[in-house]
Amino acid sequence: METVNIKINGMAVAAPKGSTILEAARYAGIDIPTLCYLKDINAIGACRICVVEVKGARSLVASCVYPINEGMEVWTNSPKVLNSRKRTLQLIISNHDRKCLSCVRSGNCELQKLCKDLHVDDEAYYDGEKTHYAIDDSAAHMYRDNNKCILCRRCSAVCENVQGIGVIGPNERGFKTNISSAFYMGLGETSCVSCGQCIAVCPTGALSEKDCTDKVLEAINDPSKHVIVQTAPAVRAGLGEAFGYPIGTNVEGKMVAALRRIGFDKVFDTDFAADLTIMEEATEFLDRVQNGGVLPLITSCSPGWIKYCEHYFPDMTENLSSCKSPQQMFGATAKTYYAEKMGIDPKDIVMVSVMPCTAKKFEIGRDNQNAAGVPDVDISITTRELARLIERVGLNFSLLPDEEFDAPLGMSTGAAVIFGATGGVMEAALRTAVWKLTGETSDSPVEFTEVRGVAGIKEATYNVAGMDVKVAVASGLKNAKELLEKVKSGEAEYHFIEIMGCPGGCVNGGGQPQVPASVRNFTDIRALRAKALYDADAAMPVRKSHENAAVKELYDTYLGAPGSHKAHEILHTTYVKRKIHEI
Repeated sequence: METVNIKINGMAVAAPKGSTILEAARYAGIDIPTLCYLKDINAIGACRICVVEVKGARSLVASCVYPINEGMEVWTNSPKVLNSRKRTLQLIISNHDRKCLSCVRSGNCELQKLCKDLHVDDEAYYDGEKTHYAIDDSAAHMYRDNNKCILCRRCSAVCENVQGIGVIGPNERGFKTNISSAFYMGLGETSCVSCGQCIAVCPTGALSEKDCTDKVLEAINDPSKHVIVQTAPAVRAGLGEAFGYPIGTNVEGKMVAALRRIGFDKVFDTDFAADLTIMEEATEFLDRVQNGGVLPLITSCSPGWIKYCEHYFPDMTENLSSCKSPQQMFGATAKTYYAEKMGIDPKDIVMVSVMPCTAKKFEIGRDNQNAAGVPDVDISITTRELARLIERVGLNFSLLPDEEFDAPLGMSTGAAVIFGATGGVMEAALRTAVWKLTGETSDSPVEFTEVRGVAGIKEATYNVAGMDVKVAVASGLKNAKELLEKVKSGEAEYHFIEIMGCPGGCVNGGGQPQVPASVRNFTDIRALRAKALYDADAAMPVRKSHENAAVKELYDTYLGAPGSHKAHEILHTTYVKRKIHEI
């Protein structure tokens, strides 16, 4: 690797050729603050927080976009630099809603931290006109409060450059510039897919999911309700970050203990329904292959992806698996099989899901998601909401014991836990599809490493029972678009495709704990969280969905068989062809 030698604050630093000053400073143990910059997403040098002095330069330069060259001398903490950053922050907060105590991001706000670090208080340093905006809460999953927006453009960059959707962006010019949709349409009126990636990268409280924790506590405190909670696999790999644990720490045991102490009647694992999804999806795949059905079959676990497909590829909705997502399958099973087994009226069951995904809030309101005549899932909260709920009820998370999920709907396999990582659904499905095609048990493959990893698009071909099965995996909707356009043009041909709406899969979902740019720019949080799930899979005694004893019992005593008429009534759904809101 070719390196470039420079000096930063008088210290010699060798950094890879092509690095920016921001990246080179990291090698010297110096974190230059940023507000707009996100590596590979938003390198526009607009916020001016990352400015530094460079010997010979006529003015301060934005370190996030300024390349290093041999012999360069840089100062990141000179009086001129620190004063410039402080003045910039004073200007930003002069037009900022400074109600920090009531803000959802208080204590975890990048703007707040910078103001603290640079001794900028909430005094009005620059009096004058202030903009005022109505809060946009038209979307099912989130709200936008432009009174807290600092125009960093991270949200519009991730929406356009990563997801390829671009339903938000800068409107007006000068002092009136604001981030909104075309013609100021409410976000709920656009073809937004509810992925929440804009929330994940926002440095302030301008964007946040709609908090449903009051509804959860209200249900728990209603003695007439039987309140069940299910937790998605990725939640256990992210929740710990909200309580100071390193990224990628699996806190499943403490999470279960916390949920019991919050007051849920039963604490179940969505992984049970992930195994159930594989049984139905693998059956559906083999039926399409053997009986001339529509191929490629495309997975249906990610509601952000499903809504994207309905808006942008409506002609491919026939390719979507008719399986409900694991969240919805679990709710449907709980309000039919479990309700009947326990003698509880489904109307008296409140099904709460904890998801890494904001699109789940939209999904619970979709049509044909009411197997028992009532909604399969009543309330969906994010990992962040669960963290806030744990703090709200006064639990000391780190001191909680490790506890196990309730049986039988808490039983799952290693195949289910990897659903949270991109490629995980594909790998889990292959484990069972190979068994169905060959009948092999102990000798059939468990690990399909070709579909692992955080690459945006992955491809593989597996020979199963004499048949070459061509598969592909995509995460992030811009990658999904690229893959599907190749399929439509005939450039690529597959039998089975997994698509996740968020880059890296559910571990990087829009509802996961927010990670500041100072960490996000230099750490692959997707890989660390995914590792926690793959490690859990490797340690589990049962790693194939068809070997889940509780799932077997469900089929033997209630559903009959995968793909049966009853299974379709409870576990499958339909889709709609939506319009793109083109202006």
